[in-house]
Amino acid sequence: MIVNLDFRTILLSLVLCISTPIYAQISFYNQHYHRDTVTRAPITENPVKKRFGRAAILFSLTEVIPWSFDRYVVNADFARINIKGISENLKLSSWAWDNDSFTTNQLAHPSHGSIFFNSFRSNGYSFWQSIPATIAGSYIWETAGENQAPSKNDFLNTSFGGVIIGEIVHRLSGKLINNRRRGFRRHVNETMALLINPANGFNRILDGKWGKIPNPMDVDSSKIDLEIDAGLRKFNLNDHKSNFRGYARVKLLYGSPFENYKIPFSTITVNVEVGKDDSTFVNAINVFGSIKGWPVSKTENSRHIAVLTANYDYILNQAFSYSGQSFKANLFSEFGLKSKTKINTSIGIGPVLLAAIPEKYLFDGRSYDFCSGVGLNANAEINIKNIFFYGLTYNNGLFHTWNGYTSSFFLQSLSSELRFKFIDDLSFCTEPGYFILKENYKSNERVTRTYPYLKVALKYNISIQ
Repeated sequence: MIVNLDFRTILLSLVLCISTPIYAQISFYNQHYHRDTVTRAPITENPVKKRFGRAAILFSLTEVIPWSFDRYVVNADFARINIKGISENLKLSSWAWDNDSFTTNQLAHPSHGSIFFNSFRSNGYSFWQSIPATIAGSYIWETAGENQAPSKNDFLNTSFGGVIIGEIVHRLSGKLINNRRRGFRRHVNETMALLINPANGFNRILDGKWGKIPNPMDVDSSKIDLEIDAGLRKFNLNDHKSNFRGYARVKLLYGSPFENYKIPFSTITVNVEVGKDDSTFVNAINVFGSIKGWPVSKTENSRHIAVLTANYDYILNQAFSYSGQSFKANLFSEFGLKSKTKINTSIGIGPVLLAAIPEKYLFDGRSYDFCSGVGLNANAEINIKNIFFYGLTYNNGLFHTWNGYTSSFFLQSLSSELRFKFIDDLSFCTEPGYFILKENYKSNERVTRTYPYLKVALKYNISIQ
């Protein structure tokens, strides 16, 4: 349980929206891919001296500061630790599933893990070298940071989710500060980078780099794209008492799967949706990062690449909730590279390591079950003269329940987006879709629930070098 990270999590979501552009392809969300075909300069990471001492200090502070806040400011019972409790937590038999809130388990813990990751990533260690710090930080917190039984779901959410979010904020904060901006705008960028990546911001202050123009060799040349939606949405269309409410969504794309594909997280996508809702302000955070790619084929008019990705999904609105962390093997294809009509497709399949899926009953005070399974996604989009766009996306997942009243779930989603650009970079779009959730209970009860929705919005596109 971490009660003091919710504010930072919401802040991180908002800063991701306004700070750096990326795009969005998600496991259980609207997936499509469209980019220009201009080759960009390769991503280069200049060697940085490893500073284990400073990394260890930041790592320790990431453990001590949240615990101290919980213990002495919030006065939380779970933070009252002692040697006897820690000794008990070190036993493998002590590990259990917890009953914390959906937001705490699925959003706050990955956010905490990202700071463990960046305590080393921002001090000269590579992506792969920083992963053990995330795992170690999660283990220490679960066994020595709380007097409750160490949580299986917290350990995985903090470790896996922390790596994904950690590398994303590492690259985005680097993009913010590694540019040639000066004056007030540079200080704004420095502040935003500090908020989403405290470890790196702390290092820049200690090194006297805050507000200074970087070496030209350090400037990130990756292209970034941004889509901003503002409009109305309605969940549970079958409920005549529900009304359309305002929402905003940002889709961001950093890099391209066809470039720098040997470098982890050279392609990053983020989708963040917020709005007026009965449940929470932040309704969706969906991210993925490429781990490695393998070109399949390329002709004058088409190209194809296989990409392994790590994915994190969080959806919470008044009608439906879902969270999952997964790997996906994807095939991205582009057709009509030199034509006025372009078609982009993607298909992916892979294991969902841990998912939180809602059920109709309360299990141990929790309204969702912990599951693992396999997920499949498929998407196609047509682009006619860069004016008319139509995309269709299908996702499904088959899950086995580890902890809850259910024995299994089958989740499907289907959505489409119709978009018409009527002014440069400004479009009108509509997105109908639905989720279908089939719940199989250990008591042999079978439940099928459908969640239709509709969104209408204006979309604004920005491309930034």
